[in-house]
Amino acid sequence: MKSIIPADRLKTISEYYFSTKLKEVAEMNARGLNVISLGIGSPDLPPSKETVEALCRSAAEANVHGYQPYVGIPELRKAFADWYKKWFSVDLNASTEIQPLIGSKEGVLHISMAFLNTGDGVLVPNPGYPTYSSVSTLVQAKVIPYDLDENNDWQPDFDAIEKLDLSNVKLMWVNYPNMPTGASATPELFARLVEFGKKHGIVIVNDNPYSFILNENRLSILQVEGAKDICIELNSMSKSHNMPGWRMGMLASNAQFVEWVLKVKSNIDSGQFKPMQLAAVAAMNNSEEWHREMNVKVYKNRRVIAENILKTLGCTLDEKQVGMFLWGKIPDNYKDSGELADKVLHESRVFITPGFIFGDKGTRFVRLSLCANEKMLGEALERIRLMC
Repeated sequence: MKSIIPADRLKTISEYYFSTKLKEVAEMNARGLNVISLGIGSPDLPPSKETVEALCRSAAEANVHGYQPYVGIPELRKAFADWYKKWFSVDLNASTEIQPLIGSKEGVLHISMAFLNTGDGVLVPNPGYPTYSSVSTLVQAKVIPYDLDENNDWQPDFDAIEKLDLSNVKLMWVNYPNMPTGASATPELFARLVEFGKKHGIVIVNDNPYSFILNENRLSILQVEGAKDICIELNSMSKSHNMPGWRMGMLASNAQFVEWVLKVKSNIDSGQFKPMQLAAVAAMNNSEEWHREMNVKVYKNRRVIAENILKTLGCTLDEKQVGMFLWGKIPDNYKDSGELADKVLHESRVFITPGFIFGDKGTRFVRLSLCANEKMLGEALERIRLMC
């Protein structure tokens, strides 16, 4: 039989880090080692009662099980528009400026396919979400990292970026509140990004799923006047509404950009289950009290323990960081974050994320997820204390 050879693009990427590492964790658990995972940002608490009730009520109806519109049902688009108006003071046309997504991660691929030709340049943050780079590589674009530095509050160095050859750059990924560093944006930063994008004809994409978690100052890049002309914003219900497995996300931009993304998306999937869309509508009407309890109080209590874990490991951290992770700088006696993360995993049976997976600017950092209850975090702290 003639050998089957996969596409060349598979040579350019690796299996996602968490896909491989969680296999190792699963094998350890199968041996009875009971690993505590502080690696993944997957909320462990359920959505609101109203969200679940809306799903169950709708799923029992006979006429909701067929294919749905590629653009999402009108109720969902309106709910996203109302949500942006309520929480971000951004006006969006529900019919033309919003595209529901099967989670915002798929939006990274759809946007890349809609805007990038082979060889086009893509500005990608370092450290940053690995999917920005891997998807850019899959569509045969040229990844151009730009450094985020702790001494600059993890914001882009525009002077350094301006010195790059930007002649063929089509897209720039930004992510605030930032993952993995927890850094916040400012209105001034977003205004400068919009100006930069317009100056060079570069589409600025802000990935914005963390703005509700331990964050009093919710910002959207679309708040900047004229931002929709050159910007796209991705958002997700995974973190803010405890719905990671539901895969409910969206993007917002000008009508032309949305139309181009839809042209890609409509050739890939067949819409989302209508009861889930209706449940998402219910979720977007969660009360401010619900958000204070789930996105502030719960994570605030967990963060106290997580900070103690980092300090026990000898790490330092920026107290101003927001979001559902903690980003800590490792002690000098470890050669890199991988060495520390492996030591913690195998000696304490606690899984933390080494910062190198987010780029070489994360080599001396580790990331802890707050998506574990206080009992589990407390147990992780005790195990690490015994190790240290």
